[in-house]
Amino acid sequence: MPDRIALAWSSGKDSAWALYKLQQNPQCEVVVLLTTLNAEHNNVISHGISAQLLACLAAAVNLPLHQLSLPSPCPNEIYNQIMTEACAQLINTYQVSHIAFGDLYLEDVWSYREHSLQGSGLQPLFPLWGNNTAMLAREMIGSGLKAYISCVDTTRLPAYIAGREFDHELLDSLPSHIDPCGENGEFHTFVSATPFFSKIIPVLVNGVQEKDKFAFANITTTDNV
Repeated sequence: MPDRIALAWSSGKDSAWALYKLQQNPQCEVVVLLTTLNAEHNNVISHGISAQLLACLAAAVNLPLHQLSLPSPCPNEIYNQIMTEACAQLINTYQVSHIAFGDLYLEDVWSYREHSLQGSGLQPLFPLWGNNTAMLAREMIGSGLKAYISCVDTTRLPAYIAGREFDHELLDSLPSHIDPCGENGEFHTFVSATPFFSKIIPVLVNGVQEKDKFAFANITTTDNV
């Protein structure tokens, strides 16, 4: 029997590509997507993607979506309590044994994931770990994956990058110190199409909103779930 897996689902390219890799592995079966939302704005933390777009993505990959609403700010003890309860729910409802993440190479993130899951009954998986991010970014785009920059750290990149398509032209324009996949938090994405989606999600970008040091693209869709 394959391992039953919950996938940490950010709405971005890395989590989508992690799903693609897991679905190619006969020892793995992804049975549910797990997403954390900002309770105040009802959107994906860090990415700024709406619950409506999340629902469209879940429909496109034909998987249930388990959403966790977190207060902002979210103290560590509250976060840990919510995640502990979520792990128990995932085990009881979906009989999962692992949670998969789209992390690429940050050792401190790996350690944090492992530490936070200790005693939960779940094991972490990192299907993209160790990939060369320059090659990985090109591979994603070459496969037909389509994504948009949903959030930019304006201390690292200009605000006008928000809303742009994640394509070869964008990669060619990035400064050499910027990771091509945004692994250091330089930018986040929303993925609207991949070869394994059941449908393309039509995307509209209606301007950019800046808050603190971040620029968020106002990404919407005409799709209905």
